[in-house]
Amino acid sequence: MSNEIPVTDDLPDSPIHTTGTDHMTIWGSNEEDTVAFYRDLLGMPLVLRQPNLDDPSQTHLFFDTGDGRIITFFVSDDRESNPYGQRGAVGSVHHLCFRIAPDRFEEMIEAIDDDGRSYNIFDRGIFFSLYTHDNNGLVIELSTDKYDIPDDRRGEVLAKTQALREADGSDFAEDRHMKAALEELGLDATAHELPDAPTGTGV
Repeated sequence: MSNEIPVTDDLPDSPIHTTGTDHMTIWGSNEEDTVAFYRDLLGMPLVLRQPNLDDPSQTHLFFDTGDGRIITFFVSDDRESNPYGQRGAVGSVHHLCFRIAPDRFEEMIEAIDDDGRSYNIFDRGIFFSLYTHDNNGLVIELSTDKYDIPDDRRGEVLAKTQALREADGSDFAEDRHMKAALEELGLDATAHELPDAPTGTGV
């Protein structure tokens, strides 16, 4: 079934076209622990605090993820953080991914390590990722691109990478597919220097 549905960056014939991600909202624990992780460790400015307009007994925190896109949390001081979280239920969040500048990737690893958090680092073929957990056990992926990809052409680059992967018969998109895609699209294909890492399990 999945191979019958075309993969393309062309806009679908749909009644609505989104223009980007405005924000994501997560059920959080308390303000102190949430701010400690998202502002004090990951460096996201806390840009707005107000009551949850649907339930004023809770506080609504807004963080800037770095490009003006927002992640928000409903928090309450009577809720404890849960480092184990709840995973696996249909409809639940698997993980959140935030972008890290390539030249700050190793510095970010040191910060996560210094904070005493466990983590794994993987070379995912077309990008690098560190996986850790927030104060409630939610999986947080911190990724960096191997190449500079203009935001307004990201979908185009990924779709071209996918086409080259399919033509090659590879199981997943690899570095060579993205490099070739960038070259075909006339974009810089000079890779950033990143540490060696395994691809992870399952591939």
